[in-house]
Amino acid sequence: MGFGRAGLSCLLLTGDAALLGVVQNTFSAAGVGLELRADAASAVELAGRRHIDGLVIDCDDVRGAMDALATIRNSRSNKLSVVFAVLNGKTSVSAAVEAGANFVAGKPVPDTLLRSHLDIALPRMEREHRRYFRHKVDLSITLSCSNETVVGKIMNVSEGGLAVTHFGPAAVEGTLTIQFGLPGTSAQVFRAKAEVVWRDAFAIGLRFLRIEPDCRLSFEAWLESLEAQLQFREPS
Repeated sequence: MGFGRAGLSCLLLTGDAALLGVVQNTFSAAGVGLELRADAASAVELAGRRHIDGLVIDCDDVRGAMDALATIRNSRSNKLSVVFAVLNGKTSVSAAVEAGANFVAGKPVPDTLLRSHLDIALPRMEREHRRYFRHKVDLSITLSCSNETVVGKIMNVSEGGLAVTHFGPAAVEGTLTIQFGLPGTSAQVFRAKAEVVWRDAFAIGLRFLRIEPDCRLSFEAWLESLEAQLQFREPS
């Protein structure tokens, strides 16, 4: 299943065909894409790899779903994601809310109720999507750690961090200082403290810990220009 409104997507954890149908119809009408998982382990694995704009969790009819809800809610990238909990007589509303649910509904879920919840949730989902959306870029970057300096290329960037391909034998890990030139007429240099949060054979992922105050506004303006360019291209 693909992506819909402004790239929004939700994870649906269920094996219930009736729930799948009502969620699919309601979210599709709002332009929100769905990714389906039938077991808790695969849902947790997906949420551990990336940010998810929203989650619909079948708490009582999928084994381990409540534990999955709590695990996903505590993950670094999904602390603020919108969670819809669906109950079926086992879990109390208060327990679902305590585990991290923003909205709670009981089976069978009325489509009118789900739509009203979704209407309330959409602005927050869109805000979180913008915060985590990775814009593809191709810029040189300098990374400094343990008295060593490494030059790399930025692959993509968001409000919260970036992905970098790095060159040279130095191992890049832990906390480091980064800097790169922000495109534009002002030739502003972006400087920040960041930490390595993932790595593979080709790249590393960095999360910003502290952005230097004198370059924050220029960085935000650059991201806004990237967003505007993306929206301009989307109709074609």
